[in-house]
Amino acid sequence: MLSLQQISDRLEIQQLFVDYADAIDRRQWDALDQVFTPDAYIDYRAMGGIDGRYPEIKAWLAQALARFPAYFHMVGNLSIKVDGDTASSRIICFNPMSIPLGDGKTQTMFLGLWYCDRFVRTADGWRMCERIEERCFDYNVPQAMKDAVGK
Repeated sequence: MLSLQQISDRLEIQQLFVDYADAIDRRQWDALDQVFTPDAYIDYRAMGGIDGRYPEIKAWLAQALARFPAYFHMVGNLSIKVDGDTASSRIICFNPMSIPLGDGKTQTMFLGLWYCDRFVRTADGWRMCERIEERCFDYNVPQAMKDAVGK
């Protein structure tokens, strides 16, 4: 049976998943400061992005996602393992994204991936110190995008 502390830890970590998706989907980049540690390592290369430390990734997200007029992140199948003041998780993400094709046309692509995360308890609560994407699938990605990332 989980203790109250274990339940609290799991719920706080679970809220970080929601806070991350909400910040990205609302394009509220500064809200990510409450999700990540300042030195967090983030690796989005599995789905065609970049990797690096949080400040670099935060700036890149604002630029990279500006070309998509609509998208969302739906996460589920949470697996969270807490070990004292550190934790790890693996969650699945379904991410449809619309992209302009020109001449007023758009195409919606569908991305499926897992986030493999590590967390640390800080004075301000749990924060993500590592996020690594693992590719599952993509569907309906425009060929020009596939060519640009070599997939």
